[in-house]
Amino acid sequence: MPTRRVHPMTAFWALCMVTGIILLATFGYGTWKGQSDQQHLNQQWRYQVGSRDAAPRAVDPKLKRPVDGVDFAIRIPKLDYFAAIREGVDSGVLYAGPGHYPATRWPGDPGTVGVAAHNVYWINFPKLARGDEIDLETRYGLYRYRVAGSEVVNPDNRTALVPDSNGYHLTLTTCWPLWAGAFATQRYVIHTDQVWPVPMRPGYT
Repeated sequence: MPTRRVHPMTAFWALCMVTGIILLATFGYGTWKGQSDQQHLNQQWRYQVGSRDAAPRAVDPKLKRPVDGVDFAIRIPKLDYFAAIREGVDSGVLYAGPGHYPATRWPGDPGTVGVAAHNVYWINFPKLARGDEIDLETRYGLYRYRVAGSEVVNPDNRTALVPDSNGYHLTLTTCWPLWAGAFATQRYVIHTDQVWPVPMRPGYT
């Protein structure tokens, strides 16, 4: 009985289909694992820190360091979003949730606090509009920011995180388009200004 040969294109498309299924399964598991790890971090934060309503005038510098890898937490009332923020922005950190750019400031310090996350976790962040509230909860108090604007930039653009010694800001960055996952080619940046507590320093913007 003659052996039936498989057309090369049929084999190619079958290989593509199998590869696609594997990639989707890997992505799905990674997202599930990341969300599970993030929920654990959030629970740890709430247990260790609880809630913070105000930031003290004097802050012990020892509090501005990671504890069990976690720096502080972010809360966005409009999006019903809460997440503990870890130190670092490498793939080992961002696969689970947001990370703090180590070279940027801590909440309450003059300059820019930089936070990044994978786009799959911030898929609804474009809903944020000018004036919307974003809170950072720290071990030494709460800091409130208002959205000032957003922009899409190329990945080699570093101006979004340039420290501003005359102001107190929070900058959020993620990959763009948000739906593109790992294939995103640009960056989405949200700029915010600290509004509470109001820093009583000359040059505050």
